[in-house]
Amino acid sequence: MAKNILIAGATGLVGEQLISKLLADGHQVSILARKKTSKKDVKVFSWDVYKQTIDNSALEGIDTIINLTGEGIADKPWTEERKQQIIDSRVKAAELIFKAVKETNSSIESYVSASAVGLYGDRADEILEEDSLPGTGFMPDCCLAWEKAADQGIALGIRVVKIRIGIVLSEKGGALATMEKPIRYFAGSALGSGQQWMPWIHVDDLVNIFIKAVNDKNMFDAYNASAPSPVTNETFTKTLAKVLGRPNWPFNVPRFVLRMLLGEMSILPLISTNTSAQKILNTGFQFRYLNLEEALKAIYEQKK
Repeated sequence: MAKNILIAGATGLVGEQLISKLLADGHQVSILARKKTSKKDVKVFSWDVYKQTIDNSALEGIDTIINLTGEGIADKPWTEERKQQIIDSRVKAAELIFKAVKETNSSIESYVSASAVGLYGDRADEILEEDSLPGTGFMPDCCLAWEKAADQGIALGIRVVKIRIGIVLSEKGGALATMEKPIRYFAGSALGSGQQWMPWIHVDDLVNIFIKAVNDKNMFDAYNASAPSPVTNETFTKTLAKVLGRPNWPFNVPRFVLRMLLGEMSILPLISTNTSAQKILNTGFQFRYLNLEEALKAIYEQKK
């Protein structure tokens, strides 16, 4: 059945592709945008998370909301001000949306929110399922606040689904663009111990998980969105170097060097998150990309 969907945070890596797929599937799509813009076959409504303003007419006829909003985790150094901005951009976005839902008495059936596997923190080899305890530190704290804000919809009778996203691999940039740079310049090597687990997912599979969450009324609460075959940083680096036709050096970049270069943000490539995809598999979802090398080859074929 075609749905009338409102997307917040639609201009990012996932949003653009998600819009195209939803339109192709016959859904009606509207977006919330801070800046004036126009998109073919898409209605655009204004909002401003920080000023807490929104065009309430955006909710007219809407039955499903997808919220992808959030400042980039690795875009700027983690000052205390930046960390608060990262949290506020997620929490205040949800609060503004639910405020508008209440004010308009809209009949929203489903609210699908982005989240992140960062909720688990650094957990070595522990297999992490959706009911695993959260970790400690900035990333887990941010994700917990993010998901708590999404859960406000439950009290309004809305089905809430939280997609805990891993490392998204895409030909359009994102984390992969950063990871490939040293390898392309013949400086590829594992980071830290190299044994930390990296929960990766091809952007096509991530988009399809969001679409599954929109359509499957039995989905509720949190789902890990990462391929069933996480790899270590060492394996990821070797595989990426192989696909790019570059060498991978047999020595690792020490943790203290990353700390000097990135500050507190150095935790991002060093944390170990061995996520399980079993819960999303139990819904009947089928991943297109199960093998990292195949996923990377598909991405770089598209870039040619």
